[in-house]
Amino acid sequence: MDRFLRVAMHEAARTWLKLSRRELDDIFRAAPANSPRSGYARGTLIIAGPVAHIFAWLAWLFVWKGKVFQCDAGDGSGIVINLVTPFGVRSVPGRFYRGESWLDRMPSIVIDYSQTSFVARKVRDEIREVRPGVFLGKVWWRHTRIFDFALVQQA
Repeated sequence: MDRFLRVAMHEAARTWLKLSRRELDDIFRAAPANSPRSGYARGTLIIAGPVAHIFAWLAWLFVWKGKVFQCDAGDGSGIVINLVTPFGVRSVPGRFYRGESWLDRMPSIVIDYSQTSFVARKVRDEIREVRPGVFLGKVWWRHTRIFDFALVQQA
């Protein structure tokens, strides 16, 4: 697992796995609502707590690898497809656009699955860019936050 953490995870994701939910919220609040660029973004699920690294490793191996973004022309919106299963199958499509965060009512990039995915129709993701190409996200089930995630766009 240590090798996975060093090689597979971006430095920001490794750092965020050590933080509390409140500290992650503070980072999110301070970040701008910049849109991702088109392409692949490697994902890391973050559940704050003492087993965060183990959970992130297992989730990456078996459940979720990241997202692929396709941006519309110039307005900060587009479509997104999640990469799931150990094989990185493209599934669970969504739309993203600039909207208000449920965390702090400030601008955020919202990933909405309500009209595009039966499985995830009650899920809403919100992301903000912490540094170029590195996003911190929140996952909501209805209006209940369930966990955080990191996205790192690949060059």
